[in-house]
Amino acid sequence: MTWEDMSEERFLTLAAAYGADMARWPSGDRAAAEAFVAANPKIVEACLAAERLLDAALERYRERDAAAPLRARIIAAAPRERAAGAMWRWLTGAGLGLGLAASCAAGVAAGYTLGHPAVARLMGPALLDSGQLSAVADPAGDAAAS
Repeated sequence: MTWEDMSEERFLTLAAAYGADMARWPSGDRAAAEAFVAANPKIVEACLAAERLLDAALERYRERDAAAPLRARIIAAAPRERAAGAMWRWLTGAGLGLGLAASCAAGVAAGYTLGHPAVARLMGPALLDSGQLSAVADPAGDAAAS
C-alpha cells in the first residue's frame, strides 16, 4: 500500500480510534499510514500531537476500587418498606385465600345438595324410605330406583 491509498479522513479516523502509536493500528493500514505520515508531515503532526496527549492521559488513569462506598450509597438511597404497605399486601393475600376457601366450600355444598338422585340414595337411604323426595328429584322411571 502506498500513501496515496490512505486519505486524510481515513488517517484521522484511525488516529482517533487507535491513538498516536501506529503499532496499535490494524496491520492492513499501518504501511499506508506510515507512508502518509512521511508524505504529509504538516497535516499529520497536529493530529498525532493531540492523540499523544490523550494516550498519555489514558495511561495515567487508574481505576479506583469504589465497590464498598458505592454499595453503601445504593443501600442508603434504596426506598424503605413501609409497615402499612406490608400490612395491605398481607391483608390482600389473606382475603384472596379466604375467598378461594369459601368458593371451595360452596362448591362442595352445592355438589352434595344438587347431586344426582342415585348419589342421594347412597348417602341417605332413610330419606328415600320416608317419601320426602319429590317426583322431580326421583322420577318413577329412574333406573336407579330398581
